[in-house]
Amino acid sequence: MDYAPLLKEIGRGARGARDLTREQARGLFAALLDGTVPDLERGAILIAMRIKGESLDELLGFVEAMQTGAARVAAPAGPRTVVLPTFNGARKQANLMPLVAMLLAREGIPVLIHGRHDFDSRISPFELFEALALPVAQDVDEAGRRLASDRLAILPTEVIHPGLDAMMSLRPRMGLRNSSHSVAKLLDPLPGRSVRVVAVTHPEYVDSMGEALPRLSADDGRALLMRASEGEAYLHLRRKAHLQGFANGQGLDLNPASNEDLDWALSPACEPEANADFIRTILAGSEPLPPRIADQISALRRLATA
Repeated sequence: MDYAPLLKEIGRGARGARDLTREQARGLFAALLDGTVPDLERGAILIAMRIKGESLDELLGFVEAMQTGAARVAAPAGPRTVVLPTFNGARKQANLMPLVAMLLAREGIPVLIHGRHDFDSRISPFELFEALALPVAQDVDEAGRRLASDRLAILPTEVIHPGLDAMMSLRPRMGLRNSSHSVAKLLDPLPGRSVRVVAVTHPEYVDSMGEALPRLSADDGRALLMRASEGEAYLHLRRKAHLQGFANGQGLDLNPASNEDLDWALSPACEPEANADFIRTILAGSEPLPPRIADQISALRRLATA
């Protein structure tokens, strides 16, 4: 592939750049995932896309390339499997993404968590999983068995898609995220049997993902677009909920009827053991379930069982 003509299109800055076609985007991202793009061109492409931002056709093409190379996990019978990505970890407050997963699993709704961690300034979610005695599966077969038996499985993103994980691993070296971090939120190892949870932080990604998800869910798909808390897939406990569902290409407003900012205490329990203890107290009923977590569970229950 000749990358110079593509770079000439996407490398002219936020205002001067031209978007790739969906077919061009699919071919380019496939080459990036395969690791066949030379280092110089790869860095130029990733920085150009970071500055320009992904158009709808580019995002859809990237997702198609990613899904082609993604491993599949066997979906258990019953409700759809909720797919929770985790790429950030705790910073100032307890990470309650595992609480969401454990509450859903307790109801019989299967949950697959996948992720990676390379933030020195944050607490790794994988350390939190260990503190919660939640094992990480070594391959997709083990993950499928755990979904069937325990209703909860955890996989490193590397197991599902090594090429995607390798692209994401460039962040510390380059100092910036790249398109793979956005596309990874849309990774679906159980197509047709999943509820993809797409948790975003910045408003522009709410718009771009909201435009893409009707198309990505059109073929009997389900997804939940939500505002992340510290980059993780659980609602901020104090802020208004943002819960937009997608089913068969149609948007669903899944926000609670009363949706205002809340006066709710935030736990500073970031360290793995303290965070795990806090989650256990909520599961045991010793601490109240935060209303925003209940709202998120309700939305995911509806999507998984509809």
